[in-house]
Amino acid sequence: MLNNNRITRINPNIGEFLPKLHSLVLTNNRLVNLVEIDPLASLPKLQYLSLLDNNITKKPNYRLYVIHKLKALRLLDFKKVKQKERIEAAKLFASKEAEEEAKKESVKTFVPGEVPTDEPKEQEPSKPVGPTPEQIIAIKAAIVNSQTLEEVARLEKALKSGQVPADLNIGNTNLSNATSNQSATDQATKENDGPADMEQE
Repeated sequence: MLNNNRITRINPNIGEFLPKLHSLVLTNNRLVNLVEIDPLASLPKLQYLSLLDNNITKKPNYRLYVIHKLKALRLLDFKKVKQKERIEAAKLFASKEAEEEAKKESVKTFVPGEVPTDEPKEQEPSKPVGPTPEQIIAIKAAIVNSQTLEEVARLEKALKSGQVPADLNIGNTNLSNATSNQSATDQATKENDGPADMEQE
């Protein structure tokens, strides 16, 4: 009885350690893919097996695959293995290729509640991004160089709302020009703010 554990795989050498094992209950564990029960084929006397409440039971052709691999099995998940099922399993997995295909399909199949190892993280909704420091400088420079009051008002509104006007080109060249323009404007402002009596001289 190994039920209600967190078993995710079975030791490939289980047959060497437990050659006389005839009953195995692995209910409510974490076996996911068909290939994970292959080691049980090394138990020649295994007749009773339960894999209920494992995601493996939701895989395509799960029951037939287990019956095919474990020839001596008489009871699977507390249901009797019928001769009809043995025949069907033998037909379905008549070739090695069919068996390998079933294993691959088992790995690819998504089961609700199963947590895939490579599950991509949900993309978080993109948050609105405000203007970058470069864009703010460019907008301020455009305000200084504006020719009309309407244009100044429009740019100031854009600056406050955090939205960059579509017609405002912010490339490397324009940005450096905007920065130099602002620096020149700031310098001119400082000079103009000098003492009034100096201007009179």
